[in-house]
Amino acid sequence: MRRVFCEQKITTDQITLAGSEAHHLTNVLHVQAGEEVTLFDNTGWEFLAQVVKATKREVHFAVQERSEIDRVAPRSLTLAVALPKGDRQRVLVEKATELGVTTLRPMLTERSVVKPRDNSLEKMRRYVVEASKQCGRNRLMEIAKPIALAELLERPTKGTKLISHPNGAPLRDFLTPDCTEILALVGPEGGFADTEVTQAVAAGFSQVSLATTILRIETAALTIAATNLNL
Repeated sequence: MRRVFCEQKITTDQITLAGSEAHHLTNVLHVQAGEEVTLFDNTGWEFLAQVVKATKREVHFAVQERSEIDRVAPRSLTLAVALPKGDRQRVLVEKATELGVTTLRPMLTERSVVKPRDNSLEKMRRYVVEASKQCGRNRLMEIAKPIALAELLERPTKGTKLISHPNGAPLRDFLTPDCTEILALVGPEGGFADTEVTQAVAAGFSQVSLATTILRIETAALTIAATNLNL
């Protein structure tokens, strides 16, 4: 069954959808009156709805059933990542969404090669919606505003704080039963500068090793997400 994201919160049994989602339904998928879809509105609920009327600009639905089905990871996970180049950003966003990451925050470090712009952030948010429709997630992963590592380290942060580094302890050592919230830092291709690691440790971050090999940015980030989801 097709899944459709509704930007406005669904509070009534009659829903009118416009914009890009409506355009995709009518002009690409060619939905017709009487067809059923699953709507979700980023609240953890999903709604079985029937198409009442479809035009080129709008689709009208009648909600038939409501279900609270929250498909998120057992721990809140924020990944602060020095973004990779090009299409690898899309891979990172799509797979992080599938793996239940709570927030993805682009991070600027000494060796960063990508500086996120508003249009690229908007693209990333669209990738989140598309991945959520595909994987059945009902709460969207947040794409947070970019932040410099130095500023992030100055902010008070709750929960378990990790920085990826080859000399760290295994990730599983930190995912204890009382761990409910994680902030994990993933550096650029050249890794974090030594001074950045020192500053992070001084700010309460623990060094975590993810593999015996050197991982690319998106691989490191998704390793953290997958391990968090399965422990």
